[in-house]
Amino acid sequence: MISAGWREAIEELSRRKLRTLLTLLGMIFGVGAIVAMQGVGEGSRREALKLVDSLGLHNLIVEAKSQDGDALKETRARSLGLTVADARAALDVVPSAERYAAEKRVKRWAVFSDSGHADAEVSGISPDYFQLASLQLAEGRALNADDDASLAAVAVLGHQVAHDLFPDGKPLGRLLKVNQVWLRVVGVLADRDLGQDKFEGVALGADSNRIFVPLASARARFRFQPMEDEVDRFLLRLQDPEGLSVGARVLTELLDQRHAGASDYQLIVPQQLYQQNQKTQRIFSVVMGSIAGVSLLVGGIGIMNIMLANVLERRREIGLLRAIGARRQDIVARFLREALVICASGALIGLLFGALLAYAIAAFAGWQVAWAPIGVIASVLACMLIGLAFSIYPARQAAALDPIAAIRDE
Repeated sequence: MISAGWREAIEELSRRKLRTLLTLLGMIFGVGAIVAMQGVGEGSRREALKLVDSLGLHNLIVEAKSQDGDALKETRARSLGLTVADARAALDVVPSAERYAAEKRVKRWAVFSDSGHADAEVSGISPDYFQLASLQLAEGRALNADDDASLAAVAVLGHQVAHDLFPDGKPLGRLLKVNQVWLRVVGVLADRDLGQDKFEGVALGADSNRIFVPLASARARFRFQPMEDEVDRFLLRLQDPEGLSVGARVLTELLDQRHAGASDYQLIVPQQLYQQNQKTQRIFSVVMGSIAGVSLLVGGIGIMNIMLANVLERRREIGLLRAIGARRQDIVARFLREALVICASGALIGLLFGALLAYAIAAFAGWQVAWAPIGVIASVLACMLIGLAFSIYPARQAAALDPIAAIRDE
């Protein structure tokens, strides 16, 4: 049940509907802006974490640089390019390195089965690739060391290419042909829709439209140019994520030494990409938070103005209340209740407005929305505290009125 004091506060504000609505707007916009910022910001953070997880948050990634013609010949005079031996050396030298996975892209011109065809990319991979790239299987098995050692003609398909080649949904054990090579399907990856092709300028693998074969088998069965890199990239997993920056420096020094200083590779540290993304996000949050804070301050000033106007209009009422025994703290409490009703109403409407705004922004910009309870609670508390702070002065002014002078006031 609502107490008499709170009912009186609600009734008093309802008698001045337009004035109360105008006072509410500042709070509504302030809370709405904070809630929308929190929803979009948290969604962006989780989306960034999902994208960088596809690269491996604990990984160091080394990619071969693409070169042609005379530049490639000049580089090959000094360096053999990126090799599996580089990855093995990194595993031995880089602190806390626990495993590696290498990849080599196959230039394909035909991919088909007896049920369909596809334009899938084809990659030869070492056994630990699926684990380091955070890829999960929907059915079948992953490629293993025995497949690599025996040059097995087997393949794991991405979700999309499995559907394209085998529309009946039964790819396991069946054959497909890549270029001139027949392969048997032993596994299918679970669908992983990242929603983006790049993260902080780094390409993300379109895993659902890829075919994976054992690395040694790919090197033996498919044709490559004489001066191509042995592998296009390798991933190095570190046990200690705190040591990624040190590991990156050691790995760079190692590869510079092994490649005789040739700049034929690039090093990617997904953790640093994530930190860079979050730094940009924090700047965005500070700017949006400042704008929302100004809106709340404007709303607080509006509450103070409306309450000062109410004090002037209700001098006789205040004088009568004081004359029949109301204490100063009773008058202060009366006006503070009215302020809190305005703040609570503004916060609740602002929450709804902010949620709608967040989903509208997400729909327009293609972003994600996620909610962190602490951010929502903080926005409501900020609204209540600002409203309360700006209402104390008018309430004290009302309580300080001389009862006799207030009653006589016309």
